[in-house]
Amino acid sequence: MGLFDRFKKKPVPEPKAKKKRAKEIATENKEPYVDIVSVELDPENIGQGSFEIDWNDYFVAKLVRSGYKGKDDEQIVDQWFQDVCRHVVLETYEQYDANNPRPVNTVQKKDIGGGRTEVS
Repeated sequence: MGLFDRFKKKPVPEPKAKKKRAKEIATENKEPYVDIVSVELDPENIGQGSFEIDWNDYFVAKLVRSGYKGKDDEQIVDQWFQDVCRHVVLETYEQYDANNPRPVNTVQKKDIGGGRTEVS
């Protein structure tokens, strides 16, 4: 080893490639992307809270093609998210209703096919 060899420039390692996020991959592939980033709950009222949602332009375009309207992307995505929540509530109610039969004095409807309904 020569006198000045220890001062030679050492090779600098290549920086590691930044791992792409799912949103970046979907956007590059021109695919819709949506994700719930976080959920915040009110510590005083656990039934209250908010969601942080992330999306790309392709997701908004898909919503618009599906009939959602609004003055901006946030309004369009909010309408979609409210629909999702509404469907969760309705499904939960239907499951509850199926497991808790109604009293005899209520009207029962049953789809019997062919566009016909049985009412009892």
